[in-house]
Amino acid sequence: MKERKSKYKFILSGGGTGGHIYPAIAIANELKSRYPNAEFLFVGAKDRMEMEKVPQAGYKIKGLWISGIQRKLTLKNLMFPIKLISSLFKSRQIIRQFKPDVVIGTGGFASGPLLQMANSKGIPTLIQEQNSYPGITNKLLSKKANCICVAYEGLERFFPKDKIVLTGNPIRKELMEINGKTEIAEKEFQLDENKLTLLVLGGSLGARRINELIESKLKFLKNHNVQLIWQCGKLYIDKYRKFNNQENVQVHAFLNQMDLAYAAANIIISRAGASSVSELCVVGKPVIFIPSPNVAEDHQTKNAQAIVDKNAAVLLKESLLDTNFEDTFHQLIDSEENRNQLGKNIKKLALINATKDIANEVEKLLEAHLPSSQREETN
Repeated sequence: MKERKSKYKFILSGGGTGGHIYPAIAIANELKSRYPNAEFLFVGAKDRMEMEKVPQAGYKIKGLWISGIQRKLTLKNLMFPIKLISSLFKSRQIIRQFKPDVVIGTGGFASGPLLQMANSKGIPTLIQEQNSYPGITNKLLSKKANCICVAYEGLERFFPKDKIVLTGNPIRKELMEINGKTEIAEKEFQLDENKLTLLVLGGSLGARRINELIESKLKFLKNHNVQLIWQCGKLYIDKYRKFNNQENVQVHAFLNQMDLAYAAANIIISRAGASSVSELCVVGKPVIFIPSPNVAEDHQTKNAQAIVDKNAAVLLKESLLDTNFEDTFHQLIDSEENRNQLGKNIKKLALINATKDIANEVEKLLEAHLPSSQREETN
């Protein structure tokens, strides 16, 4: 009789943006706490940010030569079939050498070929779908995936119903409880406690249209006694740093202490990427979502709309910023009751045990794929 496996192996793939990378790292950390002897390998896309962020988190990573399809005809699109074939071959090689027990995909270019090859080899796979409207890759992968962990209800429109588990998206542990950090946050950012604080988030790279909006509304915000923590992104810091340290303005390329930034905020303006939405549900502050229109399937608008439909946030489309922003903002700054209600409603939508629940599903896959003799030993 074989002994139960004492050292599991996991491959995780998620990249391109922090919204794919950090959930994968969170899942790996949870699995590592449960299986201290386990071995982990990440697979990402060469030249993408995961090749830097994953090693910083203490994990090994291998890169595939893969990228997405551009919306217009470009040389990159002509290269896509070659890159895909190369990535499928490399994925098969990685899987054969590493011999994973479970393969987990959290989105990004590399997860497609990797999970496709894992499925073809009969290796258990888990998809962590972060958005309310999945992309074509996960729709295709779902047909053979063993488990699909989702963050929104209603995804049986896209995935096999019997494979779906509502878990939410993994979020950073330090954001789980920010209520006691307000005073520390005000000191950290040197804020005036008699003013409302607006936190503007455009992602690590920044959001051009949001930055343009805020620049045009600096006088408006000052006149309404609103102080600003403005995360403009590393692509735009050189343009907007000149506004830093004005009477009511702080400009940052990146915010390293997000828990304190959230704790300081009375109102938040944000894009509507899946991870951002999940974090903001946990934070429980009034939010104006300005979705990026330049993403596949317009999924950010769908993410935001799912929250707005529960009367838990405000949605403002980019095309309406110039005409509607001031009226929309007035509805929040003029009514503490309105702000409090939005904060309470969005917090009700938080799924705070996402990381643990996803790890539980991975454990079920491990158990289900043990030989029957070993399964009996675990009961």
